[in-house]
Amino acid sequence: MLTHKQHELLMFIHERMKESGIPPSFDEMKEALDLKSKSGIHRLITALEERGFIRRLPNRARALEVVRLPDSMNPSLGGKRSRFEPSVIEGNLGKVPSSPAMPGAERLASVAIPVMGRIAAGVPIEAIQHHSHTIHVPPEMLSTGDHFALEVRGDSMIEAGIFDGDTVLVKKQDNAQNGEIVVALVDGEEATLKRLRKRGNSIALEAANPTYETRIFGPDQVKVQGRLVGLLRKY
Repeated sequence: MLTHKQHELLMFIHERMKESGIPPSFDEMKEALDLKSKSGIHRLITALEERGFIRRLPNRARALEVVRLPDSMNPSLGGKRSRFEPSVIEGNLGKVPSSPAMPGAERLASVAIPVMGRIAAGVPIEAIQHHSHTIHVPPEMLSTGDHFALEVRGDSMIEAGIFDGDTVLVKKQDNAQNGEIVVALVDGEEATLKRLRKRGNSIALEAANPTYETRIFGPDQVKVQGRLVGLLRKY
């Protein structure tokens, strides 16, 4: 999920490059988005790059490449395969139309989600703890069913855009498809956040960081606790 400003900047860069083949300057981007400083553009560019929408080309001034557009636009962009990119909530999202109680204004809606301790994106830690506190997320982040959140510790999923200190939003379920990022309980004792791969009768828990090895388990050793559906990050 992109914020309004991230989406606006991505489309501005895309349209400019379609017209002229040259990325806009930071001053042009600042003016187009009506921002007061270039630092805001730098933050938006970094966020788009982290989510895999654009790429900065080294050793070239103003060199940007649009890698992909939002899924809703369904572009091929040369048939490039996009990486997993979790949705990120930045600030207060989840606005809904005005109500009779608040005429002419927007009101914020949110859903309370329990935070169930910490999850390892690195060396597995002890099993998921009890409810520690509650967070509020926009309803559009959720689907049907129950959800919970976990605080991430470690760096094994950094190439999937998940960093130490993030909070992951998880849909509670006991199964997952190949390639999905899941909360897995190993041998009933340790919990970890990894990409699930099924290989015959074995289950592989795959990191998104080349410094970590893929761990292989028997089918009775791993229990899926939930599937990653969103990500919250403080800047």
